[in-house]
Amino acid sequence: QVQLVESGGGLVQAGASLRLSCAASGRTFSGYTMGWFRQAPGKEREFVSAVAIRWNGGGNTYYADSLKGRFTISTDSRKNTVYLQMNSLKPEDTAVYYCAARSALTRPTMMSGYEYWGQGTQVTVSS
Repeated sequence: QVQLVESGGGLVQAGASLRLSCAASGRTFSGYTMGWFRQAPGKEREFVSAVAIRWNGGGNTYYADSLKGRFTISTDSRKNTVYLQMNSLKPEDTAVYYCAARSALTRPTMMSGYEYWGQGTQVTVSS
């Protein structure tokens, strides 16, 4: 069983940065895809970013087209933690951000394929 705990959300002004963390317990990341999704009020949950972590430690990263260049996903295998660095935040980035884990390296953007989810962390960006 994999447990995911997000942290790092908060209230910031437009243009600021935040780094979200997702601490995983129960197993290591190898062979898993770790993803970030977000859900704004009144909207469906959407893909943000993901990293598919191969057994040799390498990994491929994926981003929603609209977020490329502002968001960066990274991992720390020693801490079993995935990070989402968010820069130049905009009011439209306001949402609950969820960490998720998928026991496969395929279809990283497909929300339905993720088996484990965190409880979410709120990010609010004021204008």
